[in-house]
Amino acid sequence: MVTKGNLVKRSTFLIVGSAAAITVAGPAWAQGDNADLRRSGPVTIAPYIEASQVVTTELSPGSDTVTYTQLATGVDAQVTGRNTGGSASIRYERTFGYDDKVSDSSTLSGVIRGYGSIVPQAITIEGGALATRVRVRADGSTAFEGLGDQAAESKTYAAYVGPNIHTELGDAQVNANYRLGYTRVDAPEVTPLTPGAQSPDIFDDSWSQSANIHIGTRPGQPLPVGVGVGAGYTREDISTLDQRAEDFHARADVTVPLSSSLAAVGGIGYESVQVSSRDALRDANDVPILDGAGRYITDSNSPRIMAYDVSGLIWDVGVMWRPSPRTSFEAHVGRRYDSTTYYGSFAWAPNSRSALNVSAYDGITGFGGQLTNALAGLPTDFSANRNPITGDMTGCVASLQGGGCLTGALGSVRSATFRGRGIAATYSERVGRTSAGIGAGYDRRTFIAAPGTVLASANGVVDESYWASVYASGEIDRRSSFMVNAHVNWLKSGFNNRADATIYGASAAYRRYLIQGLSANAAIAVDRIDSDVVGETLSTAAARLGLRYDF
Repeated sequence: MVTKGNLVKRSTFLIVGSAAAITVAGPAWAQGDNADLRRSGPVTIAPYIEASQVVTTELSPGSDTVTYTQLATGVDAQVTGRNTGGSASIRYERTFGYDDKVSDSSTLSGVIRGYGSIVPQAITIEGGALATRVRVRADGSTAFEGLGDQAAESKTYAAYVGPNIHTELGDAQVNANYRLGYTRVDAPEVTPLTPGAQSPDIFDDSWSQSANIHIGTRPGQPLPVGVGVGAGYTREDISTLDQRAEDFHARADVTVPLSSSLAAVGGIGYESVQVSSRDALRDANDVPILDGAGRYITDSNSPRIMAYDVSGLIWDVGVMWRPSPRTSFEAHVGRRYDSTTYYGSFAWAPNSRSALNVSAYDGITGFGGQLTNALAGLPTDFSANRNPITGDMTGCVASLQGGGCLTGALGSVRSATFRGRGIAATYSERVGRTSAGIGAGYDRRTFIAAPGTVLASANGVVDESYWASVYASGEIDRRSSFMVNAHVNWLKSGFNNRADATIYGASAAYRRYLIQGLSANAAIAVDRIDSDVVGETLSTAAARLGLRYDF
């Protein structure tokens, strides 16, 4: 969706995957120029190198203490221009252990999000990429935390790219987009929660793509109401068991102005959604065969089995409210996936120093599709939040431009397709040279699997996660700065006797410049997981001292 108003553009992106993924460009009252909300400035590129010594102590149930050395290099960059924009934070880290408790390892982490105009106001190419690691639990759920269990680490990579097109045909606005995404998870083989239980179907990789087009008029140009027609197609191909999720929809919509800032909207159309897969390769005893990574091997000769097949009428009604260029709200209710659906968004920037964003979503997808959708919803002007001990992404970025958390999308690495519904909210504030923010959300996944396959037992099972994160960073004086983070995750899994868990942690870091470019760094962190799984409850504390040179 391409519009002039940043808040309108952001809110429509947050509901990608809904029946109204492409809507009319909006009535005249929704097309304000938000140039005052953009932070203009030169290209900023800040590379660095870093060396640190880390000590980690297990507080419970054991008391092991380990030390290791970190060497890292990275770069933080921002670009803001009339026709281009983007931010990036990339870090490569090498860990050197002193005994068998910590093995030597390498980690690439970072996030990139940006756009560039090919034809100003008409054709824009946008893209993003993510590299991060999380802890994988025995039920396939995940969480950001710094417990340092390398055997449970999952390295996740995702990227997407695609064009957005906007043009006019007389009084009609034409909007179209296409997105191609790829996601991969390098996860360890996970031991089932109970002996003899089926291993979780850990995601391997997938390709996802979506295409949308909409042609519509604004109210008053030429009719008193805005009218439009559109169509969309999404597909995700998941390597595990050759799963495929396809969704095609076509619809007509209308926008009815109720006042200068309020409009009623509605649409009706047709949709066809199908989810299918093959079965796993089995041995002579009909036992599924696993590969070296513990994932099911697909039987390419088995027939494709339908897991979900719904087609028919879809509709939704809602309201759009835009009282000022800094405030945008929309809420929709309707019928989709043969059931009731809700989605919407709220964006409020009361001033140039603060921003509140809320989004509610509903869609059928796989892990890769949901992650690339969340990546596309990140702002293009941000600062990455990282764990000061491990250097990993914390799940949220700091920005005044829009919602900036990926925590909900990374809540589970199971390969099965699912219907994902949830809500996410972020608030960011910048006061002088200090930035702070808070994010919270809820994600619910109802898994979809074909009968007669090895994943059949996952069909209809529900995973839920609640999460919250808070952060703050800023300057203490001209030569020193600070950073604090805290997070909590509540995980409720429908698999394996509901292995619920609460994961929480906090960290703080201090940095002081010694000479030009060279700074000393210190950090502390505590993390804990309280779990129903025997042997999984764990708490740790860590400290780090290091030197960093910024070029």
